[in-house]
Amino acid sequence: MEREKSNPSATGGCLCGKVRYEIVGELMPVINCHCSKCRRFHGHVGAYTATRRELLVLTEESGLKWYRSIQDETPDVYRGFCKECGSSLFWDPRGKERISVAAGSIDPPTGLNTERHVWLSQKTDYYTITDDLPCHEERLARADRGKA
Repeated sequence: MEREKSNPSATGGCLCGKVRYEIVGELMPVINCHCSKCRRFHGHVGAYTATRRELLVLTEESGLKWYRSIQDETPDVYRGFCKECGSSLFWDPRGKERISVAAGSIDPPTGLNTERHVWLSQKTDYYTITDDLPCHEERLARADRGKA
């Protein structure tokens, strides 16, 4: 995930600055994940965008730590966070084309829009979804991504 710096289309990082990144290229629309793992990792809904992994450039990674999330439906998934400040940053299904980036870690303006909600079957009871975005009881099938 490291390469020479270019003209980034997005930058971001953690709360303390010990993890910083640039994304050189297009970002996918945001998907709000309501699964129990994202809820515990983020403290609420996991709002993720995604990019092709070769477009993510780590410009500061002294605080980056990876946790293997064994319980995920995707067997080889790692969650990236800052070991200093605890910021949740990445969801990485190793061996796949894309890596997910926590939308809240991207420096504004992001230019992103939320596209849908997934894993409503695991949504907790302390909030209500009040928008008109598409909702899915479980994860979104790859063939359905990008469709409204």
